[in-house]
Amino acid sequence: MKSLTKKLLAGATVSAMLFSLTACGGGTDTGSASGSAAGSAAATGTTYKVGIVQYVSDASLDQISNNIKAELDAKGKELGVTFDYKPYFQNGEGDATVINQIASDLVADGVDIIVPIATPTAVVMQTATEDNQIPVVFSAVSDPVGAELVDSMDKPGGNITGTSDALDTSAIFKLMTTADPDCDYVGLLYDNGQDSSTQPIAEAKAYLDKANIKYIEKTGTTTDEINLAAQSLIAEKVDAVFTPTDNTVMTAELSIYESLAEAGIPHYCGADSFALNGAFCGYGVDYANLGVMTADMVVDILVNGKDPATTPVQTFDNGIATVNTETCETLKLDLKTIKEQFAPLCTQVAETTTSESFTE
Repeated sequence: MKSLTKKLLAGATVSAMLFSLTACGGGTDTGSASGSAAGSAAATGTTYKVGIVQYVSDASLDQISNNIKAELDAKGKELGVTFDYKPYFQNGEGDATVINQIASDLVADGVDIIVPIATPTAVVMQTATEDNQIPVVFSAVSDPVGAELVDSMDKPGGNITGTSDALDTSAIFKLMTTADPDCDYVGLLYDNGQDSSTQPIAEAKAYLDKANIKYIEKTGTTTDEINLAAQSLIAEKVDAVFTPTDNTVMTAELSIYESLAEAGIPHYCGADSFALNGAFCGYGVDYANLGVMTADMVVDILVNGKDPATTPVQTFDNGIATVNTETCETLKLDLKTIKEQFAPLCTQVAETTTSESFTE
């Protein structure tokens, strides 16, 4: 299967459209991002047009975008400038055609910076800004180098930098095998068209092979397909299921968590939002903090003149394990024991109950 990134790019006419639109970009009357990036700090009263592009609606990405907006508002008040994002916030809802059109629209609107949330949107925005060099600050890109967004994490090069939610895959399996030392059959549930899943799934296989733990892969590209894949894993009677920071599975989690839990199968995932949506355990970065840091990088580039090419990609301590207490009970696991087992392996063990989003 071609990757989702390739689908996005293959279906796009964005490059041709953007070439003709390049001359239209230029920022607001108070100065473009390219001017800011060149060096001088902004004067009080400056307004910046900030395009924010969210790949799809799910608890993780919603949390990131909400925190980006809140931090931009706070920094704007502190610095006496305006980060105008409301007219330029768009959600692609996972649709390649829509995301490419959003890219064209933002360039035509003359935004001063673009903030794509998740790898597929970051790849499209990078392509859209190759000619005009509008700065791009991505958020929640698991493998920026592997996705060919940056030259390196320390020196990204070009007009792009951002924040990464890179996952410590081995740490999740340590949680899994500590909670169940007899675990010898693991299901890998993911969308093989998601670039963010490629590296952690490869790492998962390597870990399981070394530990002599059998595994089976089940994939899907839609919620319906993920549901079928989950049912297949239940039929296989796996001991546990692993999913990385995969947006397709994240979107489907609310529809699969009950079946997995009732079958006695704990679902370990690469973000706390999975646990919020019913998975047994989410392990990874603090997405609220990731959103704040993304916004701070935007401010540094626009207001303080930082150059994206030399601004390192920011990574985070992803040692927070979030346990869904309701799912823990359904699995007939003792919460106190689980927390005691997890504590030496994490910087924090948090608790949550099932909800659709962090704002509820």
